[in-house]
Amino acid sequence: MITSYQNPRIKWLKALQNQPRLRRAEKTFVVEGVRLVEEALAAGWKARFIIHTQDLSERGQKVLQGFAVQGAPIEQVTESVLHSASATVSSSELLAALEWLDLPLPSKPDFVLIADQIRDPGNLGAMLRTALAAGVQAALLPPETTDAFAPKTLRAGMGAHFRLPIRSLAWEAITQYLKDVPLLLAATDEGAPYTQTDLQAPFALIVGNEAQGASPAARQAAGGCLHIPLPGKSESLNAAVAAGVLMFEAVRQRQLSRLPVSK
Repeated sequence: MITSYQNPRIKWLKALQNQPRLRRAEKTFVVEGVRLVEEALAAGWKARFIIHTQDLSERGQKVLQGFAVQGAPIEQVTESVLHSASATVSSSELLAALEWLDLPLPSKPDFVLIADQIRDPGNLGAMLRTALAAGVQAALLPPETTDAFAPKTLRAGMGAHFRLPIRSLAWEAITQYLKDVPLLLAATDEGAPYTQTDLQAPFALIVGNEAQGASPAARQAAGGCLHIPLPGKSESLNAAVAAGVLMFEAVRQRQLSRLPVSK
């Protein structure tokens, strides 16, 4: 059992939680809680190191057994040591450092999310979670978007990171990848209302910054705009909420197009 906060592996876990540059350099990030670690195992991700407390639940023990088959190093720690490595106020009973996989991007994209300069980790995580639920093929993160593998983003994503291809790319690379796909920018009072916009055809949805909206680079890349009418007195929607409304409008339109025509 690890009982010291100064244990090198515990210090490494804490550094991974706090340092985006280290996460990128080591291609490793940390997830907490039985549910997220279980999702990672089910999706086939590999662990570099796992710690758990003595009172780990039966469900958590099954997760450990799955990673043990992979040969992952697993250590029991005291509750206080796990708490010291945790990024949450009330730490869980299980914490895992996972190898960062770049899930393959689709060769023929037709439904992509571009989160432009989204700086709130909770917002980005919620957008990724919704994107996975809506059947989005990939999420692209231009410069100045927050780290997709930050602790708060991972928690808000609820396992989306393990099944949705996510890439941090420069705008030049984004436009090159999507050269045959129209980019539609969600903008307040610009373009057609979203219900009057054709979202059945291939497209990439750009959702801009929570406060300032889309960046100049996003506007330059976009081939058109759409908006969500707001009959109330609010000036705008939360970025994650707006993204969810628009992504599921695409789902609605595409499902309607597949329905049989009644005679």
